[in-house]
Amino acid sequence: MNKFFGAENYKDYIPNPICSEHPEYNDIYEKAWELAFAHIKDIPGMPQTPYMDEAFCDTRIWIWDTCFMSLFCKYAFKVFPGVESLKNFYEVLHDGKKLPSVIATDKEPKFTGAIAGNSAEIKIQHADNPPLFAWVEYENALFSGDVERVKDLLYNKKYLQKHYEWFDSFKEVTKVDGVGMPIFVIAEKLGYKWEGGSSGMDNTPRGRTTDNALMDRPNNPDMLWIDAICQQALSARCIADLYKLVGDNENSNKWEVKFEEKATIINKYYWDIKDNFYYDIDNITNDYYRVKSIASFWTLTSGIATKEQAKYMLEYILDDKTFGGKVPLVSLARNDNDFCSNGRYWRGSLWLPTAYAALKGISQYGYLNEAHIIGHKILKHMYDTYVNYEPHTIWECYAPEKCEPSVYDVSDDLARPDFCGWSALGPISIYIEFVLGFYSVNAFNKTVKWNKPADIEGEIGIKNLRFGDIVTDITAENNICTVISNEKYTLYINDKEYSVEKGINVINLIS
Repeated sequence: MNKFFGAENYKDYIPNPICSEHPEYNDIYEKAWELAFAHIKDIPGMPQTPYMDEAFCDTRIWIWDTCFMSLFCKYAFKVFPGVESLKNFYEVLHDGKKLPSVIATDKEPKFTGAIAGNSAEIKIQHADNPPLFAWVEYENALFSGDVERVKDLLYNKKYLQKHYEWFDSFKEVTKVDGVGMPIFVIAEKLGYKWEGGSSGMDNTPRGRTTDNALMDRPNNPDMLWIDAICQQALSARCIADLYKLVGDNENSNKWEVKFEEKATIINKYYWDIKDNFYYDIDNITNDYYRVKSIASFWTLTSGIATKEQAKYMLEYILDDKTFGGKVPLVSLARNDNDFCSNGRYWRGSLWLPTAYAALKGISQYGYLNEAHIIGHKILKHMYDTYVNYEPHTIWECYAPEKCEPSVYDVSDDLARPDFCGWSALGPISIYIEFVLGFYSVNAFNKTVKWNKPADIEGEIGIKNLRFGDIVTDITAENNICTVISNEKYTLYINDKEYSVEKGINVINLIS
């Protein structure tokens, strides 16, 4: 498959969203791609170069940032090296490779130890960041249709299986070569001990034993983290799904068993029937740590929750007192004692990666209209901040009540600007999948599923959508849908099936 990573004509390869009622959204959409393109980095000696840079610093790379970046890069997989950038982690952690050195600038954070003007080795910051490799490999495979990559991963490299077992292997805090921070994850019988930085939710108050968190990072050593076990379950499920893509039902069934084992534990021990909510639990007593955070919605993303449990979780998302309101899917429930109106990083901010993951979970349970409403609120908040707050850019995370960026955890300094970076998920992936409603694309069975929203008037759709070898335009206005494609595929509009032929297709949505 030809790749043109970093091609100056990248705009020829990105989709063109159509929303005549809100043409302004395309401004922030185009800004996101512009920033993402500027963050394609080329450093000789990296296992994968060029690669997607997190927009944080030069001497560290992050697993979960890169995983989430690949989930918008999939829309232009020929020119943005999203999923390919994972090679920079695979080869260090599972092949013993070493990353090259660069000359440090004066912008390096103190925690890197890099001195401006001196050579500094690039390192993985947290090797036990959320284990999302299998999930994003599966999501990207659905767009690219790259069978050879899937087979190479599953049968030759076996990186996904290795990482699943690697994450399960630690029994104490461990230092690993090529990694900036120690490995804090510790596998226990009912889940995983972890740490805020490793989990990605740096200053989350989860694990506190008092009404308010007494420390900026409680990091309760006895707590089992709900997100860690859900993310491992998600990995097992997606490895099973990848095997299905290549027709290997035997291995798929083996990994499905691993998923079910985790699901059984989660639903038995982490679900609180009193509050109808999933919580972190104590490793010794199994008691709940009743802090409601965005982490609990990984139960939806992973498909762990039953239909009834998913309904209860959705109610919290829609509740203005918890995770709803003008800015939904914030990182900490609004009625939590540690919630901060200025966001204070993971004490209430809107973070695009966790919001996107939750939306994927909501839609997976069939709540497509709710996902549309929630996604639209998130996109509007990002756009309003983009227009009304200077500098006019896209931020690392957002304040939960005002149109402004969040502040950091230990100061009033603002979160990082130009963060595309994972925040491009809002103007790109959330816009396409949940605001416009193109929630499912599959290059293997050649299908597109469109939950065409009823509350957006005028012309709506998408042009230059690419999956596999297919390039298609799908637009609708006044109940007439026009589809142009270079190949045949199947289009579902609000669950109704339509056969798309090569060329121009006109569909009457009423008939």
